[in-house]
Amino acid sequence: MSDGHEPNPVTLRMGLGGEAVQGNFWEQVGGRPTFEKLVRAFYAGIATDEVLLPMYPDQPDLEPAIQRLTGFLEQYWGGPTTYSEERGHPRLRMRHLPFKVNPDARDRWLKHMRAALDTLELPPLQDATLWAYLDRAAQAMVNTFDE
Repeated sequence: MSDGHEPNPVTLRMGLGGEAVQGNFWEQVGGRPTFEKLVRAFYAGIATDEVLLPMYPDQPDLEPAIQRLTGFLEQYWGGPTTYSEERGHPRLRMRHLPFKVNPDARDRWLKHMRAALDTLELPPLQDATLWAYLDRAAQAMVNTFDE
């Protein structure tokens, strides 16, 4: 019975009955511990970035941002729906509009996320799948070309 809050997992292969052959992506990569490791490594980079760090209203305490991004990513990839239950629809572009996200900010974000993703040492297909999403998401957040 569905309560309307089912996760929307990314499934790489389907069985005859429509179920994921090896579970959803969130399960395949190790669940919350994997996403939390990714996000904590990412924010370790953000903490040293003079352009991106000022965009975080809670800093120097980045824990709220760590929890938000971890929850968002794990929900997106098929984990618990806690993010939407607590914050509603992600509306990523709208939530980022107050910040000047230019190509430099995007590139810095991608640099820190690539370094964080490398710490996971995922198999190539899983790494490429996750990176493709992160790259597309970063491109979509650009809202100005002003320096």
